[in-house]
Amino acid sequence: MRQNEDIETTVKTVVEAVLFASDEPLSEARLANIVETTVKQARQCIQDLNDKYQANNNAFRIEQIAGGYQMLTLSPYNYWLKKLLRARSDSKLSPAALETLAIIAYKQPVMRADIEVVRGVATGEVIRTLCYKGLVKIVGRAEVLGRPMLYGTTKKFLEVFGLNTLKDLPKIEELKKTARLSKMFGATNSAHFGYLQKNPSAQSPLINWKAFSWFELSLIGIRLALSF
Repeated sequence: MRQNEDIETTVKTVVEAVLFASDEPLSEARLANIVETTVKQARQCIQDLNDKYQANNNAFRIEQIAGGYQMLTLSPYNYWLKKLLRARSDSKLSPAALETLAIIAYKQPVMRADIEVVRGVATGEVIRTLCYKGLVKIVGRAEVLGRPMLYGTTKKFLEVFGLNTLKDLPKIEELKKTARLSKMFGATNSAHFGYLQKNPSAQSPLINWKAFSWFELSLIGIRLALSF
């Protein structure tokens, strides 16, 4: 690789630099193309870098998000990162937006009318806001009278909530059980975290520095689960 004064670049350091600078997940093919190497070697570099990060107790890892790779911080740093996130008021979602987003995430593709049945209020403006933020998109039209638009989540939704695919969302049946417990004991938050403790695989191990916490979506999902 190229040299610049005392800095010697290797395939591994270039992979690291590209992922560090990227503000979105990069697929293996795209990463390999940028670095000018093979997919196999790019994958090996990611493994070697993660081994190094773990050995050095670094605060970040390279993880698979939304079908690609991105450098993300580890969950023990969420407390401090949330302070940073609170300062980014332009990215803040209202409770109404989170509720609507949760319904779309779990019921997609879904019509606006179906969302409004669950929420009990008009959602047109909220859906427009979610579309504007790039979290929701039109995915088609329903085969019913008037052919209303169908809504679904976007790749950005996966990115900001730290999910690789929609399959990483908590299962509806588990949410229903948790929702019943929370209703019984009047402790939604406690029930939710009890669910996470018993189901470690459901926890998002990483948080994107620019993202909303996906725990917010999960909590809203618990509130709405019995309506599904």
